[in-house]
Amino acid sequence: MTMNKKALLALAISGALFGCVDTSKNQSSAPSVVVSQTMTQQLENIVEGYFDESLAFQPLSGTFVGQYQYNDQYSLPLTAQNRAKMSAFTQKYLSKIAQLDESELSGQALLTYQIFKRDLKLAQEAEKFPSHLIPIDQMSGEHNTFAGLGSGQSAQPFNTVEDYSDFVKRAEGFVVWLQSVEASMREGIAQQVVLPTVLAVKLLPQFQSHIVDDVTQSVFWMPIANMPDTFTASEKQHIEQRYRTLITDTLVPAYRQMSLFLEKEYIPNARETVGYSDLPGGKAWYEYKIKENTTLTLSAEEIHTLGMSEVKRILSEMTKVKEQVGFEGDLPAFFTHLRESEEFYFSSPQEVIAAYEAVKAKIDAKVPLLFDIAPKADYVVQAVEDFRAESAAGASYQSPAPDGSRPGIFYINTHNLKAQPKFILETLSIHEAAPGHHFQIALQQEVEGLPRIRKFGGYTVFAEGWALYAESLGKEMGLFTDPYQWYGRLVDEQLRAMRLVLDTGLHAKGWTREQGIEFMKANSSMAESDIISEVERYIAIPGQALSYKLGQFKIRELREYSANELGDAFDVKQFHTQILIDGSLPMPILEAKIKRWVASQKI
Repeated sequence: MTMNKKALLALAISGALFGCVDTSKNQSSAPSVVVSQTMTQQLENIVEGYFDESLAFQPLSGTFVGQYQYNDQYSLPLTAQNRAKMSAFTQKYLSKIAQLDESELSGQALLTYQIFKRDLKLAQEAEKFPSHLIPIDQMSGEHNTFAGLGSGQSAQPFNTVEDYSDFVKRAEGFVVWLQSVEASMREGIAQQVVLPTVLAVKLLPQFQSHIVDDVTQSVFWMPIANMPDTFTASEKQHIEQRYRTLITDTLVPAYRQMSLFLEKEYIPNARETVGYSDLPGGKAWYEYKIKENTTLTLSAEEIHTLGMSEVKRILSEMTKVKEQVGFEGDLPAFFTHLRESEEFYFSSPQEVIAAYEAVKAKIDAKVPLLFDIAPKADYVVQAVEDFRAESAAGASYQSPAPDGSRPGIFYINTHNLKAQPKFILETLSIHEAAPGHHFQIALQQEVEGLPRIRKFGGYTVFAEGWALYAESLGKEMGLFTDPYQWYGRLVDEQLRAMRLVLDTGLHAKGWTREQGIEFMKANSSMAESDIISEVERYIAIPGQALSYKLGQFKIRELREYSANELGDAFDVKQFHTQILIDGSLPMPILEAKIKRWVASQKI
């Protein structure tokens, strides 16, 4: 990256920490400083203890954040006993933090306290809802995370003989976990808390794809095909035989059993309705999902109305582009033209990746116009792996390794070329990579002094809100000069606006899957296959799709507030540093922090 300068990052961090300090109080006397430091240290001990203990419940997270001592372990089985352990764990730390005096904390410590307390209470609230009964779906679930780890293309290292042994042990734990998933889903059938049929059938091929007769065709054989040259012939032979046995005798039977369960038992008992409001206690469950994902106190009706307004506004902007490029016909005809004309689409997956690599260089050169900071870690553009491409999103981002051994990855799904139009090149790259997800997530990992619960934690509304806000900076960076690239920006914004309508429509207003599909067809030029994937995504993970637009609104609102309050003294680079430099924050905590920073700039 063009701004990877350690000294500049350190300077920005020191300025950001100053902005977080509560300047409303006079300088403290020596005794009170000692008290404050003591309280801060108590907080640090609590949150560090929490992080270490939490990895016993989430060993996969340990691998992703570089705690490699957990590489041979898998998540605890989904049992009532383990849920009770997790509940007791949450209450233990709520009791610990209740002993602290918030008034004695400031700066980063105050942010950590507020975040930690809020998250623990939210986790406690989540216990009211039977999420363990629908533990996986076609969009999310550890079954896909595990396959990614086993492919050698994710965070699981395969550099030493011990690394290979670790994954065998982890795979054995996965099988036990998968058996508990089947038991939980069977309990879900009994309680009528099940996936919609349209989602359940999408799960089946994800498991069937791992049932192979030839072990060399398994995704789990990839680390064997790529064994380090440093291994001796004897080591290679031993590892190869161990993995043949693992795939043939352990993994394939486990995937076959789960496939049979889905086909013979689960899918026939899945539901025809799609919304959470159709589940027992589903209305309250969806309200919780809104709060969990947005960190805001908005009703489904408020969000739905806002979404409808935004969809209408963006359609008007799209009409202007249609007129600018001289297209004769109405907007629906323009949508059809964009969907069907070959000029707007790539001819091969290789061409897609090459185009995004080229736009990466273009954007990297523009970023310094609006930013004083950038992550040290770079990112690479990579196609989504074949085994998960059919159900994966059109694009996604994976953070770099904390130790710098692996760059961030901007994944492009090349499974369906019609879902990757050329006109979204700039906006999608901004969103997923720089200055969107890559900037925000990699910077968060690199900031020194953040407790690990913040360094590796996050909030959808912050991450996705930031990425969508980053898209809105395109013109300020000198991008979107091509009207079709600007149309691509509108396409992306329209997608997020439609999500406000669709998520609430499906889960609070009784919309059907078909209603959702028709709404998207009428208000966008998206490929039908992409529309179907999007609608089914909203059905699977309620509330998540609300985060993008609502987060963008809040960040833009805070920028306007800061600019109005500071006038000529407002510096957009400093504002962006303030948003990013303390890591991901819930929106109410971010708002309070920015207002403290603005107040400090007036002194």
